[in-house]
Amino acid sequence: MTDSQPPFDASHSPEDGMGAGHSVSDDPKATQTANDDSPGAPDTEADDSSSSRSGLPSEASTHSQDSTSAETPHAKDEDADTFEVFTLTPEVMRSWLRTAMRSILLVLGSYYALCTLLLIAYRWVDPPITGVQIQRSVAAWWTEADYERSYEPVSLREIDDDLELAVVSAEDTRFFQHTGIDWKAIGEAIEDNRERGRMYRGGSTITQQLAKNLFQTTHSSLIRKGLEVPLTYLTELLLPKERILELYLNVIEWGPGVFGAEAASRYHYGHSADTMSRWHAAALAACIPNPLVRRPRRMDSYARTILGRMRQVERFEAYF
Repeated sequence: MTDSQPPFDASHSPEDGMGAGHSVSDDPKATQTANDDSPGAPDTEADDSSSSRSGLPSEASTHSQDSTSAETPHAKDEDADTFEVFTLTPEVMRSWLRTAMRSILLVLGSYYALCTLLLIAYRWVDPPITGVQIQRSVAAWWTEADYERSYEPVSLREIDDDLELAVVSAEDTRFFQHTGIDWKAIGEAIEDNRERGRMYRGGSTITQQLAKNLFQTTHSSLIRKGLEVPLTYLTELLLPKERILELYLNVIEWGPGVFGAEAASRYHYGHSADTMSRWHAAALAACIPNPLVRRPRRMDSYARTILGRMRQVERFEAYF
């Protein structure tokens, strides 16, 4: 039994290709085509996929990175521009300071203008309400405490002369000599407080206390004291001494919700302020530094001191 052989195909014979007078390596195109079709020829798609699997950058990814790198400076420039808008530069700081200063000056100017107009009016009319009275009302409302204001302004003629003399002797013995602020008394108070090691006495004049009662509050601070100085000189400029004392006796606090000499005399003694003994006047004046705590019947020691000062006050009668 013989093995069957496949029929010979002359078209696939290598001799046919050589018979034309050309070898396989003589035709570059044929060689290139053959190399491309051969299993050993490089495959671009395969290389890309194998590069992806191996973690090496392909040509496409490299191009993408180059594009991103090219765009990055522009993005950074935009971020820088955006950041510069919110940068606190010296120019911005100066602009803010100028705006703040203009606002503060506007507020202060309006405040002093209003106080000036009110002081002009108070030369002839009594204040319907004062800053300290507003403060006490707000404090009572906030704490839900019982509060009733007793305020009865009267003329200076309706206030006993002994009370006028006692108040000047207790609070401002040089009232008729200074022009609003007694700098000598302030120096004496500072020295006295330094020796005692505590805040024992103040140096505020009657004019200063009137300005505080009319337009400020009893809260103690450097800002309030600073605002008080121009108000004091405005008060002295616009009001005569007699009117300053009259307003002071009518608006100062003399007890819880008790304002003015008339209300104080009725609250503490049960009678009008036009008939008051010398002792009652001195005891009432002794309550002025702390009117919410002090009571005339407990002020014997200080009242005797005030009686001694009353005898030393000069030229008081000449003004009234």
